[in-house]
Amino acid sequence: MRIEAERKLDFDDVLIRPKRSGLKSRAEVDLRRTFKTPHAKIEISGVPIIAANMDSVGTLKMAEALGKHEIFTSLHKHYALDDLKKAGINGDFTFITFGIDDLNKIDTVMNALKSNSVNKICLDVANGYTETFVDFIQEVRKHHPNKIIMAGNVATADMTEALILAGADIVKVGIGPGSACMTRAMTGIGYPQLSSVIECADAAHGLGGLMCADGGCKMPGDVAKAFGAGADFVMLGGMFAGHTESLSEEQIKNLAKNDNMIEYYGMSSEEAMNKYSGGVAKHRASEGRVVKVEYKGDVKDTVRDILGGIRSACTYVGASSLKQLSKRTTFVVKT
Repeated sequence: MRIEAERKLDFDDVLIRPKRSGLKSRAEVDLRRTFKTPHAKIEISGVPIIAANMDSVGTLKMAEALGKHEIFTSLHKHYALDDLKKAGINGDFTFITFGIDDLNKIDTVMNALKSNSVNKICLDVANGYTETFVDFIQEVRKHHPNKIIMAGNVATADMTEALILAGADIVKVGIGPGSACMTRAMTGIGYPQLSSVIECADAAHGLGGLMCADGGCKMPGDVAKAFGAGADFVMLGGMFAGHTESLSEEQIKNLAKNDNMIEYYGMSSEEAMNKYSGGVAKHRASEGRVVKVEYKGDVKDTVRDILGGIRSACTYVGASSLKQLSKRTTFVVKT
């Protein structure tokens, strides 16, 4: 047993200090970024926000809506191949999500979607620290050398490096910070998200890799803090939940009856496991929960607020582009 006494920080613990700026308007700020991936050796371009691969967020309708803003979506992993083929997916802004035991499925799905120019894979597990997961990334990389692979979740620099060395282009960082996640309460495991982003971004960039901050953002200011901390991408779950594009027809029909409240849940919750796995296995416990949010309407209004907040943050520190934000960010720890 050992104790690390150095203070670690979450988004709520800090503010970004303003600096003198030569920018005249938020409209001058460029939020689009282009990254060269270390293993796939191809570029990925767009506004580097990703809708989370939860079945109440990462939907085909959400991908279609966010793609119009050049924002990415990681589709949840429970879509049938026929649904994916019929959807006419925009390969520029869509990740296809898979679990750790899906190598044959990955091969089948990615080959079937070649005509859609789909070249982005998300490998998603709750615990990215196992050797099994590292080995699986290596296998997927062998099978798909020219595909962009995003993998996670981890929360520390050492495993960020391990996943990149195994073949991940982008490492998904965050254990327990999400509003629908109960991992910290159920297991005691976690890492304050802002410090995790800072340390994992430093580790990823040292190897020429990329990282995605996943979880903990409740407001546009949190997204700005994540980018300021060095994140290349920011994944959002709760902020994109409760919109028209993430609801089923039945949920939309029952809005009035449910007082305009929408339920969404973590993919390690009892609700998700009952829906997709026939219940919670005897050897495990639920590490997710159901969260109620008010119906938010079409996602375009939320997108405007998020992008507007980030642009405004950039103007406060004199960053004319999102790329410059981390270089001009000084965090002030609140007392």
